[in-house]
Amino acid sequence: MNVLTIGSYGLPAGAWRWAAIAFVVLALAAGVVAIGAPDVSRWLGVALLAGIGALASLFLYAIWPRESMNTAEARMIAEAASRANVAWVVTGADGAVLECNDAYRILAGVAQDESPPPPELALANDAAAATLYRLARSAADGDAREENFTIGTSIEIAAAVRPLSGGSVAWWFAPRLTQPKEAASGDARAQPMVAATSAAFFRDAPFGVAMADSDGRIIEANNAFAEFFGVAQGRVLTDLVEQSDRANVNVLLVQALSGAHAAPVELRPVGQMSRMAELYASPAAGETKRSILYLIDVTEQKALETKFAQSQKMQAVGKLAGGVAHDFNNLLTVIIGNSEFLLMRHPAGDPSFNEINLVHQNALRAANLVKQLLAFSREQTLQPRVLALNAAISEIHQLLSRLVGEANKVVLENAPDLWTVFADESQLTNAIINLVVNARDAMPKGGTVTIRTLNESFSEATALGTALMPPGDYVRIDVTDQGTGIAQEHIGKIFDPFFTTKPVGQGTGLGLATVYGIVKQTGGFISVESELGRATTFRIHLPRYTGEQPAAQAESAPARDITGQDTVLLVEDEEAVRSFAARALRVRGYKVLEAGGGEEALEIVNEHSGTIHLLITDVVMPNMDGPTLVRQMKRLRPETAVIFMSGYAEEAFRRNAENAADIHFLPKPFGLKQLAAKVKDVLSAAPAS
Repeated sequence: MNVLTIGSYGLPAGAWRWAAIAFVVLALAAGVVAIGAPDVSRWLGVALLAGIGALASLFLYAIWPRESMNTAEARMIAEAASRANVAWVVTGADGAVLECNDAYRILAGVAQDESPPPPELALANDAAAATLYRLARSAADGDAREENFTIGTSIEIAAAVRPLSGGSVAWWFAPRLTQPKEAASGDARAQPMVAATSAAFFRDAPFGVAMADSDGRIIEANNAFAEFFGVAQGRVLTDLVEQSDRANVNVLLVQALSGAHAAPVELRPVGQMSRMAELYASPAAGETKRSILYLIDVTEQKALETKFAQSQKMQAVGKLAGGVAHDFNNLLTVIIGNSEFLLMRHPAGDPSFNEINLVHQNALRAANLVKQLLAFSREQTLQPRVLALNAAISEIHQLLSRLVGEANKVVLENAPDLWTVFADESQLTNAIINLVVNARDAMPKGGTVTIRTLNESFSEATALGTALMPPGDYVRIDVTDQGTGIAQEHIGKIFDPFFTTKPVGQGTGLGLATVYGIVKQTGGFISVESELGRATTFRIHLPRYTGEQPAAQAESAPARDITGQDTVLLVEDEEAVRSFAARALRVRGYKVLEAGGGEEALEIVNEHSGTIHLLITDVVMPNMDGPTLVRQMKRLRPETAVIFMSGYAEEAFRRNAENAADIHFLPKPFGLKQLAAKVKDVLSAAPAS
């Protein structure tokens, strides 16, 4: 119900209202005169009647109902406009959205609490970009314009722009009432297209997308782009990346604006050195001063590449170390053997004894370093057996306590019912000793070293350091200290041979490399958890042994007197090693046949009419290697015993050797006593011929 109010009835405020009041006063005055002095009021009577008539006319005009707009009606109209199915939006002179209705938000794919993007970004696709650009240019030139464009695959949109005051632009978007071709052809299964598809793709894309102006300032960015940098819109891109990456980003933006091909660049956000992304850029369609940016987060990919590169590096260094160790073992065999010959001729008390003995002792020290290199390269000779770790660690507890000193303490936390492993006890305990010594050196003020054992099962492959541990049952050994921790830049290098953070002269850098090699050769995995200023834990996983206990070896045959009775064929391509070994055997009374290679050895076998009791051969030789020579030899002289000598691991050839149980091994470097003892043991067990 409408109420009679001045706002909806009567004259409008202002001069017309005052005129009506003046007429009323005049009519009243004329009436008073006419009544009081009728003789005088002849003309005034006429005026009175005219005034009353005018007053009546004005009153009738004032009370005559007609259309007007009150506040409620204005609100109703505004609400109707906001809820209209026709999408409309008003943009300012800078292109930002000033006002829009719900239909436009749905079309742009933004929620009520989000800032809607301008039409050029919200609706842009390959087909619509040029149309939207033309509409924006027309409005900027002060011209109205209408055009049609398509979104999705079948929805045609009618768009119109009207320039407003102050550089603002009004946009209208409405779907055209035309039947899509697919529907006209009778495809009833065609799914309706959502108007906000393009905007949703932009906002929720799994990679970053943004638009930047000529200064590199971010105008608009999607969620992934903003999440990577923490904040993006309104900021200059170069301010969001690390200082060292800014020059490359600037070059990329300049190339994109100029239309030149721009190769992607890698960048890191400020203060997040562990994160990395690849940035691509291209000029915005129809825009001469804007570029489109695409950001792909490659943090995980780079982490995997780093782990893989580290693994490859460790393998390459291991092969190099193994090759160097083999060559050194040949040299050390000659040095140790000949120094022992000299010591036999210059016993204690001789003026030359001290110098010769010093050479011999340092050669033995060098041999230990080579053993550590072989351990790292996983080419040392192991003697594995079924091992109860708790018992093995308990046996060296007192030794470990002495090694760490009085200021430190070693605590064992052994799990009950620990599974067994198949490992070389001496090598594995050596690895634990190295870890404990390393922990002691990390605690200059003293502390506790905890050795913990437990069973652990994995149902799926697990990443440990640079390796991927397959699923299965494992026995875990933790060695934890209370030391100063390891800097993150050193974590990837601690297992490298000769890498150490200790002062010069206080470490060879082979301790952790040896541990790494022992664990890997045993079939296990090692990883480290550490932070600078906090405790460090080295974690070893060894596969659970599920086989049967190996049968005890049969007792060897009684030794027989072989002094000076047997013939030995010695095959070695290194002349210095062959000369020393042949001399050592002849001193013991053996008849020695020498050969510099496999082919020469077979010629000697064919020409020699007597019995050859023992073949001693190197493993790695040019042309014909040791295992090939042994196979040929067994066809000609099956009764001949065999000793391999090599600086490489015994397992390296045992896996491929025929009748490996009948083959013996003498690791290099060796001296007179080791060579003589090995030959005596093998020939004593061999049947008499």
